[in-house]
Order: sequence, then C-alpha cells, then structure tokens
Amino acid sequence: MNLYELAQPLIFKLDPECAHQLALKTLKRAYPLGIPAPANPYIQPTQLMGLDLPNPVGLAAGMDKNGECIQALAALGFGFIEIGTITPRPQEGNPKPRLFRVPEHRAVINRMGFNNHGIDALIDNVQRANFKGVLGINIGKNATTPIENAVDDYLICLEKAYHHASYITVNISSPNTKNLRDLQGGDELTKLLTALKNKQAHLQAACNKYVPLAVKIAPDLDAEQIENIAQIVLQTEMDGVIATNTTIDKSALGSHPLAAEQGGLSGEPVREASNRVLAALVRELNGKVPVIGVGGILSGEHAAEKLRLGATAVQFYSGMVYRGTALVGECLEACQKVVK
Repeated sequence: MNLYELAQPLIFKLDPECAHQLALKTLKRAYPLGIPAPANPYIQPTQLMGLDLPNPVGLAAGMDKNGECIQALAALGFGFIEIGTITPRPQEGNPKPRLFRVPEHRAVINRMGFNNHGIDALIDNVQRANFKGVLGINIGKNATTPIENAVDDYLICLEKAYHHASYITVNISSPNTKNLRDLQGGDELTKLLTALKNKQAHLQAACNKYVPLAVKIAPDLDAEQIENIAQIVLQTEMDGVIATNTTIDKSALGSHPLAAEQGGLSGEPVREASNRVLAALVRELNGKVPVIGVGGILSGEHAAEKLRLGATAVQFYSGMVYRGTALVGECLEACQKVVK
C-alpha cells in the first residue's frame, strides 16, 4: 500500500473540487523541494505527430486547466503534458457542486463547464514555467459564445497558444458546454477544422514553426459517425485525434444515486466505449493519422491495452483520483512491454 492509498480515506472526505485544488497546490509547493520525482526514469522514445516523446504516457487535459503546475506534473514521469481546456475569456464554469466521485465504480462525474482563467492567463503561466518538454494546450469556446460563432473562439485560442505549445488540441467533445458536441457533425466539423488548418498554415509561415493540431472526440459515437469523423480528419489533414473524452451514458452506474447527475462520466465505466471508438478510428485512419488513447485507464494493463488497439500514445487523469501518482510508473512499465 502506497502513501496515497493510506491517505485516500481522508482525501475522499473532502469535497472533490477542493481535493483537486489541494492536490495541485501541494504538488506546486513540493516541486522546488525535489518532490515529486519518478522512481525510475522510464525512457521509451515515441514519435507522435512529428514530436519526440521520451515515453508514450501523457497527462490528459483537465487536471491543470490553467497551466499552473506544469513542471511538477511533468516530474511524475509523464512523457507529455496537456493543459486546459482554455477559452478566450475567463469564465467561472457551471454552478457548484459540479464534480462527483463514484468510488463503487471507480468513476468521476464532472460538469465543470470549462472553468478557467482565460487564454492570456494560461500563456503567462506557460512562459513562467519555461517547460522544455512536450506541452499540449487544449482549446475550447466560451459558454456565452453562440455555437454559430464557435470558430472565432477556437481561432483566437489557436493564434495565442501557437507560439507556446508543442501541439494544440481542439476540444469539441465536452458534454458540459451547451451544443458543443454539435461541432462533431459533418458540415460543422469540416468548417471548424478547415478554418483551423488554414490559420495553422498562416501561423507556420509567420513563426517558422509547425505546431500540430489534434481533435478530441467523444465516446458516444456510432460506427457511421466514427467513419465520417475519420474521413473529415483525413480530408482536412489533421495531425492527430484524441479518443476519447467523457461519456454522457451513465447506464454503467445502474441505480446509483449519482447516476442522475448531469455531466461527463470518466474512469472505469468509460473504458469499454473509449476502446471501441479507439479501435474503430484506428481502422478507419489506417495508420495515416496517429490516435492518442484516453478513457478508463486505472492500471498499467489498461494503458498497454490501448497501445495494442493501435494508439500511438495514451493519456489519463481520472485514474489518479483512485490510484494516485503511482499509476504513472505502472503505466510506463506496462507500456514498455508492448511491442509496437
């Protein structure tokens, strides 16, 4: 039993959102003291979207929305870090309570609603961090921006983040911003990704730097939707896909009282759906675009399974609520054993 497992009963007495903030503050304060540090410097060089990763295990967006703890989180052993989701303007997000643990199912429900300090504050934090590793910035739209104007918000974030990111993720799959998932539809998705790729080309010429673009999709997609998204990804020449975000399907929770809560479900119950979408997407893309596997990783074997399904790299966040930072090393060790 590690220290986190010993402390977990006390941590779980705290409100989940308070516990989340406390964890970030603790990591940030401990980092200058040489804590945390990975037990073993796992090295498994991985190519992702033209980027050189020291290993294929990454931190998913949502843990560090404002980029306040980049160096400390990287010290846990992650091969890459993704921060955000960030929006053009600061916003409070949805009313509290908006984050719930479901320990019986090793799950988390959140309806945070892209609460963040805005793109300018995030960029300030990134500059102060002076992080030399691979950093992804996850971008979204403000809740008050009409869905028909969503492209404008993504373009603002892309332009401001471009100089500071190793790659940029386009989040169109959070269930917690009204109508956001409508952007996964054919015409809307084509319009959005085309505009972003055009802006990317202009920024590349201006900055003499190519920053890859990935799109993050939902697990609640049928075979036809997955095929359509794959075709648009190929047509627009996107650099990567992240599969998947949280699910709106809470049937796995059965009659649990929290099953009626609105928001996205992550953790163990989303693994099967995420893996289904991952496997289908990998088949449709046929090696032409890399896929990052996310969703339901609570053990090293879960991470290795996503690599075997065809993911180039993996990410997790909710799993650490139940496993702590030990999950990082376990995933690194398991992924090393997967023959690509």
